[in-house]
Amino acid sequence: MSSRVGERDRRRERGRGLGRTVARGSVMIGLLCALVLAGAGYVAWELRALAAHRADGDPAQGYYQQDPERADRTASAVRDGILREDPEPPTDAAAFAEPGGGRRSGGWQPSEPLEARPAPAEPTAGALFSPGNDGDPDHHCSGVVVHSPGGDLVATAAHCVYGGGFRTNLAFVPGYRDGVAPFGVWVPTRIDVDPAWAEDQDPDADVAFVRVRRPGFPGQRLEDVTGARTLAFGAALPAPARLMGYPNVSEQPLDCRTTARPAGPTQLRLDCAHVPNGTSGGPVLTERNALIGVIGGRDGGGDDETSYSVYFGDRMRALYERSTQH
Repeated sequence: MSSRVGERDRRRERGRGLGRTVARGSVMIGLLCALVLAGAGYVAWELRALAAHRADGDPAQGYYQQDPERADRTASAVRDGILREDPEPPTDAAAFAEPGGGRRSGGWQPSEPLEARPAPAEPTAGALFSPGNDGDPDHHCSGVVVHSPGGDLVATAAHCVYGGGFRTNLAFVPGYRDGVAPFGVWVPTRIDVDPAWAEDQDPDADVAFVRVRRPGFPGQRLEDVTGARTLAFGAALPAPARLMGYPNVSEQPLDCRTTARPAGPTQLRLDCAHVPNGTSGGPVLTERNALIGVIGGRDGGGDDETSYSVYFGDRMRALYERSTQH
Protein backbone atom coordinates (compact mmCIF):
# COMPACT_ATOMS: atom_id res chain seq x y z
CA MET A 1 0.00 0.00 0.00
CA SER A 2 1.21 3.48 -0.68
CA SER A 3 1.52 4.50 2.95
CA ARG A 4 3.03 1.14 3.94
CA VAL A 5 6.34 2.38 2.57
CA GLY A 6 6.55 4.08 5.96
CA GLU A 7 8.65 2.68 8.74
CA ARG A 8 10.46 -0.06 6.84
CA ASP A 9 11.83 2.38 4.28
CA ARG A 10 12.63 4.95 6.96
CA ARG A 11 14.65 2.32 8.82
CA ARG A 12 16.46 1.50 5.60
CA GLU A 13 17.25 5.17 5.05
CA ARG A 14 18.52 5.56 8.60
CA GLY A 15 20.88 2.65 7.99
CA ARG A 16 22.66 4.37 5.11
CA GLY A 17 25.85 6.12 6.11
CA LEU A 18 27.50 9.11 4.55
CA GLY A 19 30.62 7.16 3.57
CA ARG A 20 34.02 7.00 5.24
CA THR A 21 35.32 10.24 6.71
CA VAL A 22 39.07 10.68 6.97
CA ALA A 23 39.40 14.37 7.75
CA ARG A 24 39.11 16.21 11.02
CA GLY A 25 38.71 19.78 12.28
CA SER A 26 37.82 22.48 9.77
CA VAL A 27 37.91 20.05 6.82
CA MET A 28 35.29 17.91 8.51
CA ILE A 29 33.17 20.96 9.26
CA GLY A 30 33.45 22.04 5.63
CA LEU A 31 32.38 18.65 4.41
CA LEU A 32 29.44 18.55 6.78
CA CYS A 33 28.35 22.03 5.72
CA ALA A 34 28.54 21.00 2.08
CA LEU A 35 26.47 17.93 2.77
CA VAL A 36 23.90 19.92 4.69
CA LEU A 37 23.63 22.47 1.87
CA ALA A 38 23.40 19.76 -0.76
CA GLY A 39 20.78 17.93 1.28
CA ALA A 40 18.79 21.10 1.79
CA GLY A 41 18.93 21.76 -1.95
CA TYR A 42 17.74 18.23 -2.70
CA VAL A 43 14.89 18.49 -0.20
CA ALA A 44 13.86 21.83 -1.69
CA TRP A 45 13.90 20.28 -5.17
CA GLU A 46 11.78 17.37 -3.95
CA LEU A 47 9.29 19.72 -2.31
CA ARG A 48 8.99 21.79 -5.47
CA ALA A 49 8.42 18.61 -7.49
CA LEU A 50 5.72 17.47 -5.09
CA ALA A 51 4.04 20.88 -5.08
CA ALA A 52 3.96 20.87 -8.87
CA HIS A 53 1.62 17.87 -8.70
CA ARG A 54 -0.74 19.15 -6.01
CA ALA A 55 -3.72 21.51 -6.03
CA ASP A 56 -5.71 22.96 -3.15
CA GLY A 57 -9.16 22.29 -4.57
CA ASP A 58 -11.78 22.86 -1.91
CA PRO A 59 -10.61 20.92 1.16
CA ALA A 60 -13.42 22.30 3.32
CA GLN A 61 -15.94 20.62 1.03
CA GLY A 62 -13.57 17.80 0.07
CA TYR A 63 -13.42 18.02 -3.71
CA TYR A 64 -11.21 19.02 -6.61
CA GLN A 65 -12.29 19.79 -10.17
CA GLN A 66 -9.44 18.69 -12.44
CA ASP A 67 -8.02 21.04 -15.08
CA PRO A 68 -8.65 19.29 -18.46
CA GLU A 69 -5.37 20.34 -20.06
CA ARG A 70 -3.37 19.15 -17.08
CA ALA A 71 -5.24 15.85 -17.14
CA ASP A 72 -4.57 15.42 -20.87
CA ARG A 73 -0.85 15.96 -20.28
CA THR A 74 -0.92 13.26 -17.63
CA ALA A 75 -2.62 10.83 -19.99
CA SER A 76 -0.03 11.58 -22.68
CA ALA A 77 2.84 11.05 -20.23
CA VAL A 78 1.44 7.66 -19.25
CA ARG A 79 0.79 6.53 -22.82
CA ASP A 80 4.06 7.83 -24.23
CA GLY A 81 6.49 6.80 -21.53
CA ILE A 82 5.06 4.07 -19.31
CA LEU A 83 2.67 1.73 -21.12
CA ARG A 84 0.87 1.07 -24.38
CA GLU A 85 -2.83 0.83 -25.12
CA ASP A 86 -4.17 -2.40 -26.58
CA PRO A 87 -5.62 -1.67 -30.04
CA GLU A 88 -7.98 -4.66 -29.69
CA PRO A 89 -9.28 -4.74 -26.12
CA PRO A 90 -11.31 -7.69 -24.82
CA THR A 91 -15.01 -7.53 -25.65
CA ASP A 92 -16.43 -9.52 -22.71
CA ALA A 93 -15.35 -7.20 -19.90
CA ALA A 94 -18.83 -6.68 -18.47
CA ALA A 95 -19.04 -10.38 -17.55
CA PHE A 96 -16.48 -9.81 -14.79
CA ALA A 97 -18.79 -7.35 -13.05
CA GLU A 98 -21.75 -9.69 -12.85
CA PRO A 99 -22.44 -11.65 -9.67
CA GLY A 100 -20.29 -14.73 -9.98
CA GLY A 101 -18.18 -13.20 -12.75
CA GLY A 102 -14.40 -13.33 -12.86
CA ARG A 103 -12.52 -16.01 -10.95
CA ARG A 104 -15.00 -18.52 -9.55
CA SER A 105 -14.78 -22.27 -9.63
CA GLY A 106 -16.33 -24.71 -7.22
CA GLY A 107 -17.70 -22.06 -4.87
CA TRP A 108 -15.94 -19.62 -2.59
CA GLN A 109 -12.99 -20.93 -0.64
CA PRO A 110 -10.44 -19.01 1.47
CA SER A 111 -6.87 -18.85 0.19
CA GLU A 112 -4.68 -21.65 1.50
CA PRO A 113 -2.27 -20.66 2.88
CA LEU A 114 -3.85 -17.35 3.84
CA GLU A 115 -1.58 -15.11 1.79
CA ALA A 116 -1.84 -13.01 -1.37
CA ARG A 117 -0.66 -14.41 -4.67
CA PRO A 118 -0.54 -13.23 -8.31
CA ALA A 119 -3.93 -13.10 -10.01
CA PRO A 120 -5.30 -12.48 -13.50
CA ALA A 121 -6.11 -8.86 -14.29
CA GLU A 122 -9.80 -7.93 -14.20
CA PRO A 123 -11.44 -5.11 -16.15
CA THR A 124 -13.04 -3.45 -13.13
CA ALA A 125 -9.82 -3.26 -11.09
CA GLY A 126 -6.85 -1.16 -12.13
CA ALA A 127 -3.68 0.65 -11.21
CA LEU A 128 -3.36 4.36 -10.41
CA PHE A 129 -0.43 5.99 -12.21
CA SER A 130 1.21 9.31 -11.33
CA PRO A 131 3.91 10.26 -13.86
CA GLY A 132 6.49 12.88 -12.99
CA ASN A 133 8.83 13.54 -10.08
CA ASP A 134 6.35 13.07 -7.27
CA GLY A 135 8.30 10.61 -5.16
CA ASP A 136 6.20 7.58 -6.14
CA PRO A 137 6.80 4.76 -8.62
CA ASP A 138 4.91 4.77 -11.92
CA HIS A 139 1.85 3.12 -10.37
CA HIS A 140 1.48 3.72 -6.67
CA CYS A 141 -2.08 2.68 -5.78
CA SER A 142 -5.07 0.71 -7.02
CA GLY A 143 -8.71 1.46 -7.76
CA VAL A 144 -11.99 -0.15 -8.77
CA VAL A 145 -14.78 0.85 -11.15
CA VAL A 146 -18.08 1.24 -9.29
CA HIS A 147 -21.58 1.54 -10.68
CA SER A 148 -22.88 5.11 -10.87
CA PRO A 149 -25.50 7.06 -12.83
CA GLY A 150 -22.79 8.65 -15.00
CA GLY A 151 -20.91 5.40 -15.56
CA ASP A 152 -17.64 7.21 -14.84
CA LEU A 153 -16.74 6.50 -11.22
CA VAL A 154 -13.68 4.89 -9.60
CA ALA A 155 -13.29 4.16 -5.87
CA THR A 156 -9.88 4.22 -4.20
CA ALA A 157 -8.27 5.19 -0.90
CA ALA A 158 -8.23 8.88 -0.01
CA HIS A 159 -4.49 8.74 0.79
CA CYS A 160 -3.91 7.76 -2.86
CA VAL A 161 -5.37 11.01 -4.18
CA TYR A 162 -4.93 13.56 -1.40
CA GLY A 163 -1.84 14.40 0.65
CA GLY A 164 -0.79 18.01 1.09
CA GLY A 165 -3.38 18.78 -1.58
CA PHE A 166 -5.17 16.90 -4.33
CA ARG A 167 -2.95 15.01 -6.76
CA THR A 168 -3.13 16.50 -10.24
CA ASN A 169 -1.07 13.87 -12.09
CA LEU A 170 -3.35 10.85 -11.75
CA ALA A 171 -4.39 8.34 -14.37
CA PHE A 172 -6.44 5.16 -13.88
CA VAL A 173 -5.66 2.11 -16.02
CA PRO A 174 -8.32 -0.62 -15.64
CA GLY A 175 -7.24 -4.19 -16.28
CA TYR A 176 -3.56 -3.20 -16.35
CA ARG A 177 -1.11 -6.04 -16.99
CA ASP A 178 2.53 -6.18 -18.09
CA GLY A 179 2.78 -2.67 -19.51
CA VAL A 180 -0.50 -2.82 -21.43
CA ALA A 181 -3.68 -0.77 -20.91
CA PRO A 182 -6.35 -3.04 -22.46
CA PHE A 183 -9.21 -0.65 -21.71
CA GLY A 184 -7.45 2.69 -22.13
CA VAL A 185 -6.06 5.42 -19.89
CA TRP A 186 -8.59 7.44 -17.90
CA VAL A 187 -8.03 10.73 -16.07
CA PRO A 188 -10.00 12.51 -13.34
CA THR A 189 -12.58 15.16 -13.95
CA ARG A 190 -13.40 15.44 -10.25
CA ILE A 191 -12.10 13.94 -7.01
CA ASP A 192 -14.23 13.68 -3.85
CA VAL A 193 -12.97 12.90 -0.35
CA ASP A 194 -14.52 13.32 3.07
CA PRO A 195 -13.49 16.75 4.47
CA ALA A 196 -12.24 14.93 7.58
CA TRP A 197 -9.56 13.33 5.43
CA ALA A 198 -8.48 16.66 3.95
CA GLU A 199 -8.41 18.25 7.39
CA ASP A 200 -6.37 15.73 9.38
CA GLN A 201 -6.20 12.39 7.50
CA ASP A 202 -8.87 10.73 9.63
CA PRO A 203 -8.39 6.97 9.00
CA ASP A 204 -12.17 6.50 9.17
CA ALA A 205 -12.42 8.69 6.05
CA ASP A 206 -9.77 7.00 3.91
CA VAL A 207 -11.99 6.58 0.84
CA ALA A 208 -12.19 8.66 -2.34
CA PHE A 209 -14.39 8.63 -5.41
CA VAL A 210 -12.88 9.79 -8.70
CA ARG A 211 -14.93 10.66 -11.77
CA VAL A 212 -12.99 10.00 -14.96
CA ARG A 213 -12.94 10.43 -18.73
CA ARG A 214 -10.83 8.96 -21.52
CA PRO A 215 -8.91 11.61 -23.49
CA GLY A 216 -9.46 11.26 -27.22
CA PHE A 217 -12.71 9.36 -26.79
CA PRO A 218 -15.38 12.01 -26.06
CA GLY A 219 -18.58 10.58 -24.64
CA GLN A 220 -17.15 7.13 -23.89
CA ARG A 221 -18.19 5.88 -20.44
CA LEU A 222 -15.83 3.81 -18.34
CA GLU A 223 -18.56 1.52 -17.05
CA ASP A 224 -19.65 0.67 -20.61
CA VAL A 225 -16.09 -0.45 -21.39
CA THR A 226 -15.17 -2.37 -18.23
CA GLY A 227 -18.35 -3.13 -16.37
CA ALA A 228 -18.61 -2.02 -12.73
CA ARG A 229 -18.92 -3.31 -9.19
CA THR A 230 -22.03 -2.54 -7.17
CA LEU A 231 -21.46 -0.87 -3.82
CA ALA A 232 -22.85 -2.64 -0.76
CA PHE A 233 -23.44 -0.31 2.20
CA GLY A 234 -24.03 -1.68 5.69
CA ALA A 235 -22.80 -5.19 4.89
CA ALA A 236 -23.33 -7.81 7.58
CA LEU A 237 -20.07 -8.99 9.15
CA PRO A 238 -18.16 -11.25 9.33
CA ALA A 239 -18.37 -12.13 5.65
CA PRO A 240 -16.30 -13.98 3.06
CA ALA A 241 -14.27 -11.39 1.15
CA ARG A 242 -11.64 -11.09 -1.54
CA LEU A 243 -9.12 -8.25 -1.61
CA MET A 244 -7.18 -7.32 -4.74
CA GLY A 245 -4.58 -4.74 -5.76
CA TYR A 246 -1.43 -3.87 -7.68
CA PRO A 247 1.88 -3.99 -5.79
CA ASN A 248 4.24 -1.12 -6.60
CA VAL A 249 6.88 -3.53 -7.86
CA SER A 250 4.64 -5.81 -9.93
CA GLU A 251 3.03 -5.45 -13.34
CA GLN A 252 0.12 -7.69 -12.46
CA PRO A 253 -2.37 -7.73 -9.58
CA LEU A 254 -2.56 -10.06 -6.64
CA ASP A 255 -5.54 -11.20 -4.62
CA CYS A 256 -6.45 -13.07 -1.46
CA ARG A 257 -9.65 -14.72 -0.26
CA THR A 258 -10.24 -14.27 3.44
CA THR A 259 -12.91 -13.10 5.89
CA ALA A 260 -13.90 -9.48 6.49
CA ARG A 261 -14.36 -8.92 10.21
CA PRO A 262 -15.30 -5.77 12.12
CA ALA A 263 -12.42 -3.81 13.62
CA GLY A 264 -14.57 -1.50 15.70
CA PRO A 265 -17.60 0.25 14.23
CA THR A 266 -15.79 1.95 11.35
CA GLN A 267 -13.18 -0.48 9.97
CA LEU A 268 -12.93 -3.89 8.33
CA ARG A 269 -10.10 -6.25 9.23
CA LEU A 270 -8.82 -8.65 6.56
CA ASP A 271 -6.21 -11.15 7.69
CA CYS A 272 -3.96 -12.13 4.80
CA ALA A 273 -0.17 -12.08 4.53
CA HIS A 274 2.00 -10.40 1.90
CA VAL A 275 -0.27 -7.59 0.72
CA PRO A 276 2.39 -4.98 -0.11
CA ASN A 277 2.68 -1.30 -0.96
CA GLY A 278 0.64 -0.22 -3.97
CA THR A 279 -2.46 -2.25 -3.13
CA SER A 280 -4.08 0.67 -1.29
CA GLY A 281 -7.37 1.55 -2.94
CA GLY A 282 -7.86 -1.96 -4.28
CA PRO A 283 -11.30 -3.54 -3.95
CA VAL A 284 -12.65 -5.61 -1.08
CA LEU A 285 -15.36 -7.79 -2.63
CA THR A 286 -17.97 -10.13 -1.19
CA GLU A 287 -18.48 -13.68 -2.39
CA ARG A 288 -21.05 -12.26 -4.83
CA ASN A 289 -18.62 -9.57 -6.01
CA ALA A 290 -20.29 -6.58 -4.35
CA LEU A 291 -17.85 -3.92 -3.17
CA ILE A 292 -17.79 -3.52 0.62
CA GLY A 293 -14.53 -1.56 0.97
CA VAL A 294 -11.20 -0.47 -0.47
CA ILE A 295 -7.83 -1.25 1.08
CA GLY A 296 -6.82 1.62 3.36
CA GLY A 297 -7.97 3.13 6.63
CA ARG A 298 -6.35 2.04 9.88
CA ASP A 299 -2.53 2.16 9.90
CA GLY A 300 -2.54 3.38 6.30
CA GLY A 301 -4.10 0.09 5.23
CA GLY A 302 -2.33 -2.36 7.51
CA ASP A 303 0.89 -4.36 7.69
CA ASP A 304 2.33 -7.55 6.22
CA GLU A 305 -0.19 -9.77 8.01
CA THR A 306 -3.40 -7.74 8.12
CA SER A 307 -5.16 -5.28 5.82
CA TYR A 308 -7.88 -2.79 6.70
CA SER A 309 -10.66 -0.92 4.96
CA VAL A 310 -13.10 1.77 6.00
CA TYR A 311 -16.52 0.21 6.61
CA PHE A 312 -19.01 1.31 3.97
CA GLY A 313 -21.77 2.70 6.17
CA ASP A 314 -23.89 5.84 6.04
CA ARG A 315 -20.87 8.15 5.97
CA MET A 316 -19.46 6.53 2.84
CA ARG A 317 -22.91 6.37 1.28
CA ALA A 318 -23.15 10.15 1.65
CA LEU A 319 -19.72 10.59 0.04
CA TYR A 320 -20.72 8.35 -2.87
CA GLU A 321 -23.96 10.24 -3.40
CA ARG A 322 -22.16 13.58 -3.33
CA SER A 323 -19.63 12.36 -5.89
CA THR A 324 -22.35 11.32 -8.33
CA GLN A 325 -24.46 14.49 -8.08
CA HIS A 326 -21.97 17.10 -9.30
